[in-house]
Amino acid sequence: MNDIPAYTLNVGGVLVDLSSPCIMGILNATPDSFFADSRRRTEAEVAERARRIVEEGGGIIDVGAVSTRPGASEVDEAEELNRLRPALAVVRRECPEAILSVDTFRAGVVERMYDEFGPFIVNDISGGADPEMFALVARLGLPYVLTHNLPVPSSFPFALPSLLSRLRELGQKDVIIDPGFGFNKTLEENYHLFGHLAAFHALRCPLLVGISRKSMIHRLLDITPAEALNGTTVLHTLALCEGAHILRVHDVKAAAEVIKILQQCSFPSA
Repeated sequence: MNDIPAYTLNVGGVLVDLSSPCIMGILNATPDSFFADSRRRTEAEVAERARRIVEEGGGIIDVGAVSTRPGASEVDEAEELNRLRPALAVVRRECPEAILSVDTFRAGVVERMYDEFGPFIVNDISGGADPEMFALVARLGLPYVLTHNLPVPSSFPFALPSLLSRLRELGQKDVIIDPGFGFNKTLEENYHLFGHLAAFHALRCPLLVGISRKSMIHRLLDITPAEALNGTTVLHTLALCEGAHILRVHDVKAAAEVIKILQQCSFPSA
């Protein structure tokens, strides 16, 4: 962890220091996310979750209103906005000091929520599938999570550099790289990608790892998502040792403990 390159993110004039790992806590304003315990629908539930993320050590609150699990029901833009709007209002009110992230693949949602709530990180799991997204985030100056949402054999490591170049040509400054664990990848491809985390540092961007309770853990171990905290913690530990800057997690307290322990450790150089 001592060799992690230092980066900062500019979120509407607020600088987020990533010289030490940062935790992005998941807040799902959905009825059908794959991990049932992460679902929050009422204002009270959203408020309680947001406060807990901050109290347990989360610096970023990632709010999503569309489940991306396999087989999830389709949600149109109007419904996504109807779910997001009240959730973001609660988070802004309850945790004004937290950095906000919006988990969406729609440029229209980004623009509407920016107009109503101001700057945030755009967490786009689609890899820029919306043709308006790249130009929009560059124009608004919003940090953007670029996700590798493709099968590994046909795209790794070539897809992300070309997409990153397109963003840079449009003037996008803050780009966060997400290897996209679980998105259009087999179990074996997920672990192949995880084994090459260090390669992503060549892109010279902060690295976000989102593996919390995902199928690459519970399918491998033949358990449920509810039983996958131990496996998640193991992978979080390995990811931090490979230089991850941001962990996107359900279990903020457990992730914060991993960071604290690793920061106390001193390993000899190879």
